[in-house]
Amino acid sequence: MPRKFDRVPELSLKSFTLGDAPGRRLFIDALIEGFQYFGFIVLKDHAVSRELLARAYALSKEFFDLPLEEKLKCAAGPDGQRGYTPFGREHAKDAKVADLKEFYHVGREFAFASPLAGVYPANKWPERPARFRETFLALYAALEEAGFAMLEALAPSLGVKDGYFRAMATNGNSILRLLHYPPVPKDADPAAVRAAAHEDINLITILVAANGAGLELLDRDGNWLPVETDPDNLIVDAGDMLARVTNDLIPATTHRVVNPKGPNVSRYSMPFFMHPHKDAVLECLKSCEGAGAKYPPIRADDFLKQRLAEIGLA
Repeated sequence: MPRKFDRVPELSLKSFTLGDAPGRRLFIDALIEGFQYFGFIVLKDHAVSRELLARAYALSKEFFDLPLEEKLKCAAGPDGQRGYTPFGREHAKDAKVADLKEFYHVGREFAFASPLAGVYPANKWPERPARFRETFLALYAALEEAGFAMLEALAPSLGVKDGYFRAMATNGNSILRLLHYPPVPKDADPAAVRAAAHEDINLITILVAANGAGLELLDRDGNWLPVETDPDNLIVDAGDMLARVTNDLIPATTHRVVNPKGPNVSRYSMPFFMHPHKDAVLECLKSCEGAGAKYPPIRADDFLKQRLAEIGLA
């Protein structure tokens, strides 16, 4: 590659969404370069408001502070796709111990009369804190719009029409995950970490910069690199589905959340996992075939179910 980075590059989303043609071109080129080099970029100058982010973090903490029996009233089903999943259930693929985290999933909502209303499981909403549903549906919508912009910016570099990825992800099974990593218990398995090394399943993940350090990516030289940025920025990484359709031209990058090296305190984060609609076919793009496609075509929903089983959520 022409340049060597020592940190994840920061890009201004406004230069793509509101910029002139040269500014958009610079963003497009920097995005594909950052994704190929790290599988990660940092996004600044986005449209997700500071007030919404602050309110979401406050409400997330309020929810996780509730007694366990109250949180379990919103317990997720067997596939973990909507509602609350308690501490110690999910594990990374092939990991022998569970991650040290609890989380809450918010999915897409359709109007009751919509023909798509039964496509995905219904959300589960807690009785408190107040404004929980309103806040996280607003955050879901804002992060999805940022995600659409990112996918559109990838299209020119991958030789597809501008609307290709938007069509794939419209009405997709995307998930907003509220994550709480509590203080590491004294009796925790020595091999357990907050989130063991893994790759994300989906197309791209848009992560609201976490309240607390610990996120690390595995760079192309095999070294763990901390991913840190201003709390108002978004961290974006490529998942397995994008790697699959690009024939690993954009690899899914291994990352983890390590246990605290300083004070043993809680960490909160909010990743938005952007998925295709369930009937989208994940198949190699013509521009990425090279010597041949590495992976056979598969429905997005089938791939998701396969991966959920591998991490203990099915």
